[in-house]
Amino acid sequence: MKIMFCGATTGVTGSCHLLKTENHNVLLDCGQFQGGKAQEALNADPFPFEPSEVECMILSHAHIDHCGRIPLLVKRGFRGKIYCTDATADLLEVMLLDSAHIHEMDAQWQSKRNLRAGKPPIDPLYTTEDAQEALKYVEPILYDQQIRLNDDMKIVFNDAGHILGSAITEIWVTEGERESKIVFSGDLGMKNRPILRDPVTIKKADCVIMETTYGNRNHAQNSMSVKQLIDIILKTTRRGGTVVIPSFAVGRTQELIYELNRFYEKSSPDYRQELDKVDVIVDSPMATTATEVFRNNAQVFDEETKAYIMKGDNPLDFKNLRFTRSTEESRALNTDHTPKVIISASGMCEAGRIRHHLKHNLWDARNSVIFVGYQGEGTLGRSLIEGKKDITLFGEEVHVNAEIYNLEGFSGHADQNGLLEWISGFQQPPRQIFLVHGEEQSKKDFAKLIHDKLGYDPIPVLGNSEFELDMNDVRVLNMTEAVQTAAGDEDVQKVRSKISEIETELEGILYNTSLAMSQSMSEEKLVRINNVVQELEKATINLGTAVNQREEPPRP
Repeated sequence: MKIMFCGATTGVTGSCHLLKTENHNVLLDCGQFQGGKAQEALNADPFPFEPSEVECMILSHAHIDHCGRIPLLVKRGFRGKIYCTDATADLLEVMLLDSAHIHEMDAQWQSKRNLRAGKPPIDPLYTTEDAQEALKYVEPILYDQQIRLNDDMKIVFNDAGHILGSAITEIWVTEGERESKIVFSGDLGMKNRPILRDPVTIKKADCVIMETTYGNRNHAQNSMSVKQLIDIILKTTRRGGTVVIPSFAVGRTQELIYELNRFYEKSSPDYRQELDKVDVIVDSPMATTATEVFRNNAQVFDEETKAYIMKGDNPLDFKNLRFTRSTEESRALNTDHTPKVIISASGMCEAGRIRHHLKHNLWDARNSVIFVGYQGEGTLGRSLIEGKKDITLFGEEVHVNAEIYNLEGFSGHADQNGLLEWISGFQQPPRQIFLVHGEEQSKKDFAKLIHDKLGYDPIPVLGNSEFELDMNDVRVLNMTEAVQTAAGDEDVQKVRSKISEIETELEGILYNTSLAMSQSMSEEKLVRINNVVQELEKATINLGTAVNQREEPPRP
């Protein structure tokens, strides 16, 4: 068995890894390279494998650096299933169609420049039609469901706590009489963060492929960053300025809304009195749609957020929040000098409406720009947090007078402590650990930390490369042991706890539904309730069938 690392090997974008056995080729992610022109030029390069020979793909989550080249993969011959969580599938449509639109607009703009210079026009990396075609191959599955990819491989998705639907993937591979296990971390989230659950700790693996975005530094406490955020907003708006927040449309934007909701609706009267005068505008059609996807996938929220919802509170809404979709609405924000907060994509300032807002706001010392996520090397966002004072936007020189802040406490990535805690959760040392998705020094520093703290010898992947997976001493379980391992006491208790949680939630939901049904309601709401009730009935019957199914004794 081999693993070919084809992306996220020299930085934090372009995640793409090919798992190869004698009979199967399975791709882990197919992300877009992001950053400067040199990085983005890599997107058009041929894949270092034949797409038509890839049997299926496992997608860890819907960020563009993990999914952004899927339409190109399909365009070049891939025809297999794309396995991901159901929430990721919902977000994937939003992300890929938006990405396709950006590629089309960029190609159109560059083609006009080329024609004026006597050069040929260019084609987009992929089109909206290509993205729509790719979405036909998506196969959504739920967390904790075991799915068989083929006769020799099966997978389970576990919550990674990074963004909605993000997954840590457990992959079991059978070769001859030997079964080995590979764990792909995807991107890991921070513990104790709003909306999402904590990353799941995995106990056993023969091989681990792990991200290291923040492998050599730690974040400030999130509660401290929230307080700083509010203080910066009030400081800026008191002097008549606007706060501009470049934010990733999926994940960070929704977390910001959640945190601002708590301050706008539940803070002290002094805060509320001032905040009541400050509107928060989410100026990103993709972020607007993504927020709706979040609202429709509350089943994967953490307990605190679900409790808010059960009480009738919408944690992703508050009275001063508004969303824009049209270009006209976006432009109007830069001619309206009322103090306000603008949250806009992209998070690294490499594309989208945020670049227009920076052009109109960076020069004014009354304004502030707050970064709340990772800024890759070569990006405009990295230049600004590193103190660059003169930048070019849309061919115009802009001098930076606005205050620049970097609140890493909002990052959706686990920091060094979080990464170390996750890799420490394995009950026995994995035979191999490959470190990817990090800048070179970050990977090297984290590899040394793992060695010093745990005694493991991880391999920092420092360029596209291929490795033979060392599975020679993996202990082969007989069938009886395998059954006992699959249905251990802890696993049974986990399912029992989940049944108990669902029972408690259902009692409250059914009571509220009964009350709602006695009141007048729109036809649209009635149809939605009816559809969910039908799904619930089907799931209930399937559960009864599974519980009552007679088990065959294991064969000797």
